[in-house]
Amino acid sequence: MRDKNQRQNAYIALGGNLASDVGAPEDTLRAALNALSGAGVSVVSVSALYRTDCFPKGAGPDFVNACAHIESPFGAEPLLQILHEIEAAFGRTREVRWAGRPLDIDLIAMGAEVCPTPEIVRGWMGLPIDQQMKTAPDQLILPHPRLHERGFVLIPLRDVAPDWIHPLLGKTVTQMCDELPESERSGVKPL
Repeated sequence: MRDKNQRQNAYIALGGNLASDVGAPEDTLRAALNALSGAGVSVVSVSALYRTDCFPKGAGPDFVNACAHIESPFGAEPLLQILHEIEAAFGRTREVRWAGRPLDIDLIAMGAEVCPTPEIVRGWMGLPIDQQMKTAPDQLILPHPRLHERGFVLIPLRDVAPDWIHPLLGKTVTQMCDELPESERSGVKPL
């Protein structure tokens, strides 16, 4: 059982491409980080904000993305619940996979935790893109199964955790970022 005073390092990715009640996506991301602090989560550091091409390309306005290093007294599941509550408070609905949204907060990693098992995480990591677009896991997968493929996650994550090591790939964020295809890196620009 976890000591209530023990805090775990975690990394989250934030993004949005639609306005919320507080304003433009960049205002929403900043407000969401403040909401995290109000929920008992400490925000240790925040990346720069980046403008990222919408995926799939042309499906909507560009995204604003960021990552944050946080410390949480909660385990992964309760922390994920808090993230979902904050998303909902800023108008996020989950009706269409990868649809435009005012706020998306993904739990990217919690230290070196692998959840639920290395085999299940690897299965999701290897899922072809056409299946990714149709299928979502029904359980928490840590680390995020596609973080190593996504410039819009790795580039901001490098700002706050360049030396974090992926527990299954054995690579740092900087190494994974350097291995991204140019097409993934070029679509992520500082705001």
